Amino acid sequence: MSENKDQKFVYDFTEGNKDLKDLLGGKGANLAEMTNLGLPVPPGFTITTEACKVYLESGAEPAALRDEVSSHLDALERKMGKKLGQADDPLLVSVRSGAKFSMPGMMDTVLNIGLSDASVEGLAQQSGDERFAWDSYRRLIQMFGKTVLGVDGELFEEALEEAKHAKGVTVDTDLAADDLKALVERFKGIVADEAGRAFPQDPREQMDLAIKAVFDSWNGDRAKLYRRQERIPHDLGTAVNVCSMVFGNLGPDSGTGVAFTRDPATGHQGVYGDYLQNAQGEDVVAGIRNTVPLADLESIDKTSYDQLMGIMETLENHYKDLCDIEFTIERGQLWMLQTRVGKRTAAAAFRIATQLVDQGLIDEAEALQRVNGAQLAQLMFPRFDEDTQVEKVARGIAASPGAAVGKAVFDSYTAVKWSRSGEKVILIRRETNPDDLDGMIAAEGILTSRGGKTSHAAVVARGMGKTCVCGAEELEVDTKRRRMTVPGGRVVEEGDVVSIDGSTGKVYLGEVPVVPSPVVEYFEGRMHAGADDADELVQAVHRIMAYADRVRRLRVRANADNAEDASRARRFGAQGIGLCRTEHMFLGDRRQYVERLILADTDAERDEALKALLPLQKQDFVELFESMDGLPVTVRLLDPPLHEFLPDITELSVRVALAEARKEPHENELRLLQAVHRLHEQNPMLGLRGVRLGLVIPGLFTMQVRAIAEAAAQRVEAKGDPRAEIMIPLVGTVQELELVRDEAEQVIAEVQAETGVELKLALGTMIELPRAAVTAGQIAECAEFFSFGTNDLTQTVWGFSRDDVEASFFTAYLEKGIFGVSPFETIDKDGVGALVRSAAEAGRATRPDIKLGVCGEHGGDPESVHFFHEVGLDYVSCSPFRIPVARLEAGRAAARSSDSDSR
Repeated sequence: MSENKDQKFVYDFTEGNKDLKDLLGGKGANLAEMTNLGLPVPPGFTITTEACKVYLESGAEPAALRDEVSSHLDALERKMGKKLGQADDPLLVSVRSGAKFSMPGMMDTVLNIGLSDASVEGLAQQSGDERFAWDSYRRLIQMFGKTVLGVDGELFEEALEEAKHAKGVTVDTDLAADDLKALVERFKGIVADEAGRAFPQDPREQMDLAIKAVFDSWNGDRAKLYRRQERIPHDLGTAVNVCSMVFGNLGPDSGTGVAFTRDPATGHQGVYGDYLQNAQGEDVVAGIRNTVPLADLESIDKTSYDQLMGIMETLENHYKDLCDIEFTIERGQLWMLQTRVGKRTAAAAFRIATQLVDQGLIDEAEALQRVNGAQLAQLMFPRFDEDTQVEKVARGIAASPGAAVGKAVFDSYTAVKWSRSGEKVILIRRETNPDDLDGMIAAEGILTSRGGKTSHAAVVARGMGKTCVCGAEELEVDTKRRRMTVPGGRVVEEGDVVSIDGSTGKVYLGEVPVVPSPVVEYFEGRMHAGADDADELVQAVHRIMAYADRVRRLRVRANADNAEDASRARRFGAQGIGLCRTEHMFLGDRRQYVERLILADTDAERDEALKALLPLQKQDFVELFESMDGLPVTVRLLDPPLHEFLPDITELSVRVALAEARKEPHENELRLLQAVHRLHEQNPMLGLRGVRLGLVIPGLFTMQVRAIAEAAAQRVEAKGDPRAEIMIPLVGTVQELELVRDEAEQVIAEVQAETGVELKLALGTMIELPRAAVTAGQIAECAEFFSFGTNDLTQTVWGFSRDDVEASFFTAYLEKGIFGVSPFETIDKDGVGALVRSAAEAGRATRPDIKLGVCGEHGGDPESVHFFHEVGLDYVSCSPFRIPVARLEAGRAAARSSDSDSR
């Protein structure tokens, strides 16, 4: 973006507020908000995301930025009564990233900026604690070296471990001042050797380089990967927060912690968080030292604890949501370093939303916006059978719920490699760090022997909806030897199967069987939300779903091909069937009849084959109409190419060759092989299929229409209420539809005359070809409904063969940012979506009462459902399991639209 000479790039914490996240990032906006609330926030200032965007696009910081930073630094120094890095009593600052959306651990932070060989002595004298000063200095060199100068962080960790080993201690707090002085020299040597320059002694140079490093970290590999995973736009940039340092590593009366106003794993109210005495903030998040529960702070420092509880209540009431808080206590003085609306598990999201309604903090409409379809889908996954006989070997902290089973792996590279080859894996580490993100995404679940609910592993796993167990201290994890030792001395090698339960923290050896989720049991009617034994979570889901159903405009149908699936879909809340694929009725034992149809040499043979199929098709429809009595059932006539009903060409060729060699009869196999060759097409998905089959093979579609009509008549005679809709697939021109419709209407009239039953059968088409979408106004003259087949429409708009492209280059397209998400997963609004929108408008212009729906996989995708609501479709159709998700998202779309209209 171009730089505006009058643009302001730096804001003091006293100048912003929580609504300026686009400009100040989430961290900066919330620091400003806490400052406005009068909470104890260390003074500082924020460099805007706009400055970052200028830097990323031009490769240089805005011309005015240095002077603005200098002005705000001068003001900060005056406020604090000390200069940055001065030799006696130096002002020290932190430089932290802070994007609009939380990206925990994905970008860079540097603490203790301003320390140097000269000022470390001043800090020691001012604090009266020589050890603290040198510990702060070694932390600066370590963080600065890794973050700003690109030195391998393992080199610093190895040097620290060697220092502890030489001293005969296991934790860094047992290192004395002289040990830390030696370690500082070692660290400076590592910087000089690896970075090719000395560690900078000028405090302003330190700060300027750190600011630039934070800007650069926006485009770091792990940040880009995280944004792709979480669908965060790549053009937002990050703000930079420069904050005066407060110290939690000044002794036992100091410390640092992370707190949640409610349990982010369950949503239950209480005191949740972690605290670590004599430590700086990164120690808690990194999980390097095991923390104590936040409740223990009451006995350690009751004054600070009581103050913190009051602040937590203030923040939750102010933000009207679960808040995630970082704080430091410096010699008994509490300081607030960050707050944000906290990431939470799916179960916690539903519970918290309803709790806040009950407390009067939000209304039902807002509660609906606090949850989403992806979270609901998570709650529907199976869980472990608690009565399992599989051996439990440890129990850690239940950091992110779910039931995960996989082979043990001990590094991110192996997790990714094995996952790509089809293996399910559990990533096991002592603790994770941002560099493990690849492996965390690839794994079914994450298990660590260190850290708590606020560690890196826990926070990232919850954000991704990934199962996680942290702090399983009974486990000895040896990443170098790729093994884990469990209590009793048993060794788990890489490749051994383990199971982890993120809801209980239990760790098992072997595969644990699963049972249905209580949420699924609720949707299937096996558990009632009002029952005494109903889970609190089920009650929360019930309340939110009930509201979503009340406000949504979009109806939700199911893709179902048999009575069993239809019945389940109806229990899940389906309001009809949007896609019954009749080709699935021709498989199994019925394949022989299709083979006869294909091999028919005469009209009589073809008619005989169709006559054999008719009663089978009719009975299928009778059962389907009975399951969906009173609701619409859209039946798609035969769509796929006929060769799909024949044996594989290679298999047939082998059978024919063997029969000829053995001089065995093989006339039928030979005829089938000849048919396979005859029907072979270079690109069968664009060949003889759909409406083209009905026009080329006499009697095929009329047989199906008769089966539908006779089944409907039988249900009417049985006092049922069948509402069949006949859908013609792959129409590209209105003339195709007119021909099929004429034949269908003639058959329906014949059935009415034969049965004496008046039938109301709607006829419509799928819009799955670009030409059909472009000529939708003409097609609507002959169609009573459109159903957008977005799977094929996506293929034909993009020119993709889905079976080929997803395996060949989609991964590269996603990594290069060409796709934010696969267009087969979420509707491509600009391309495919534009055709859906224009076709819907053209169809309604021709036929105002035309019914519009979608039956592709996008019908169950949360983001796509919002788009279909926006363009005015009447319904979406999806697989039975996705119906609750679509219902929820249809409600969210309606509530969001209503909220926008009222503004």
